[in-house]
Amino acid sequence: MDLGLRGKLALVAGASQGMGRAAALGFAREGAKVSICARGEGALNEAAEMIRKETGGEVLAMVADMTQAEDIQRFVNKSAEHFGRLDIVVNNAGGPPPGEFMKFSDADWSSAFQLSFMSTMRMTREAVPHMRRVGGGRVINITSYSVKEPIAGLVLSNAIRSGVIGLAKTLSRELAKDNILINNVCPGRIDTERAQKLNKARAERLKRPVEEINREMAAEIPLGRYGTAEEAADLIVFLGSERASYVTGTTIQVDGGLIRGIQ
Repeated sequence: MDLGLRGKLALVAGASQGMGRAAALGFAREGAKVSICARGEGALNEAAEMIRKETGGEVLAMVADMTQAEDIQRFVNKSAEHFGRLDIVVNNAGGPPPGEFMKFSDADWSSAFQLSFMSTMRMTREAVPHMRRVGGGRVINITSYSVKEPIAGLVLSNAIRSGVIGLAKTLSRELAKDNILINNVCPGRIDTERAQKLNKARAERLKRPVEEINREMAAEIPLGRYGTAEEAADLIVFLGSERASYVTGTTIQVDGGLIRGIQ
C-alpha cells in the first residue's frame, strides 16, 4: 500500500529512542523527510545517522527540550524553513514520573503539565500555520492507555494526559476546515526504556525482583507479551498518511488487548 508520504515532512519529538525513534524511522522508510528532536545530543545524532543509513532519507536533527517554549518554536520553524514545508507532527515527550497523589507537590504537577500538555499544545500551535500553507496536515499525539484506563501509581499521567485528549478532540473539529487531522495513539505496554523504568520503580516499591514484575505485567496482556516500538510506530505512520484522510478526533490504543473497556 502506498501511504502517500513521499516528499512530505514529518516532525517527531522525543525521537532519540523508543516509539519516537521508531516513528521517525517508519516515516523515512515511506519516503518522508524527517526532522527529529530530543534533549540528549549524542543519542539524537545516533538516531539520525541510523535513519539515514537504513533509509537513505533526509533527516534533520535538532536538540530541543519539549518543556521549553523557545525550543519548540525553534524546532518547528527551523524545520519548516529547512525543508520548505511541514505536513506531520508527532507529539511525543515521554511521561511524568510515577508516584502516589499525596507525594507530589505543586511544582511536580506544574512540571508534569509542562511536559505532557503544554508541549503538545505548543507544538501544534506552532505547526498549524505551516500546515495551512500546504493545504492540510496531520497531528498525532503519543499519549498512554492511562487515558482510557487509569494506571495505579501514575496519577500525574492519568490526570494530565486526559487533558491532551480533550484538546485533540476540540482541535479536530476546529481545524477540520483546514484539512488538519488530529488523532491520539495510546500505547499499552510497549517494550521501551520508559516501560523498563516504570517496572523497576514498581519492583522497588513492592520490594520484589523486577523480573517477576516484568512477567506479571506481560501475563496480563491477552497476547501474552509486550508490544514493540515498531508496532506502535506502524499505527503512527498510518495516521500521518494519506490513507488516513477520513480519520480525525480519534483515540486509538495499540495494546495487545490489554484495555478491558468496550470503547
